[in-house]
Parts: sequence; structure tokens; C-alpha cells
Amino acid sequence: MEFNIGDKVTAIYKTGHYYGEVTKELPTAYTVRVLAIKKHPIQGDLHNPKDAEVGFFHERKALAHREQANIPKKMVKPFDGEMPDYKKSLVTAFNEMKASLDTEDSAYAKRSLECLESLRTEYGI
Repeated sequence: MEFNIGDKVTAIYKTGHYYGEVTKELPTAYTVRVLAIKKHPIQGDLHNPKDAEVGFFHERKALAHREQANIPKKMVKPFDGEMPDYKKSLVTAFNEMKASLDTEDSAYAKRSLECLESLRTEYGI
């Protein structure tokens, strides 16, 4: 599917899922301006998901409001709805991620929850 500049889309970037708008087309990607969060990025090492015993356990922030990212074309889908508010969507996605981790009893969940607590302060929520 092809998109034009200004089209509303959803896009998966690394492990986060976002709502946004296309600002540029590249040969294999679209530049997408983030307008809201659909799913907060998971914490930890992308190459060793759900593993707490890695060399460096990454704290992964959601992309900022109006931040732009180059996203492979296959990860961009059309969005036909009312654009959510960025801050409200961030809080919802954050709380959903936290609730999901609260149900797990694992070293990975504990490390992820520590990262989320740090992000809560940074996000101001």
C-alpha cells in the first residue's frame, strides 16, 4: 500500500506501536511523525526478548510527540479514525504495559517494572 504526505497511519517502530502521519517517502521507508502511542515499547534487549540476564537491559522510551522516525514501509498501515491525544495515549499505553508486567512473576518483569518506574518520572505521569 502506498501513502501520501499527510496520510494518517499506524506504524510499528522497534517494539512500540504508534499513530502518526506520513511526512516523507523514502525508497524503502516512510518518515512518520508520531502523534500518539498505541503500544508502549517493551523493555530489555531486542535480540533477547523477555530475558533479564543480558549484558545491557535497555530502558525503552516511547517516541516523543511529533518526533519523526523512518519506518520500513511494511510496518506502516492506514489509520482511519480520530487521532488520540498524545499524552492520554502515552498514559494508557504505559498503564497497559505496567498491568501486563504486574501479572508476571519473573526476573524480566521485575527489571522491566524498574525501567517503567524511571520512565514514569521522566514522562511526568
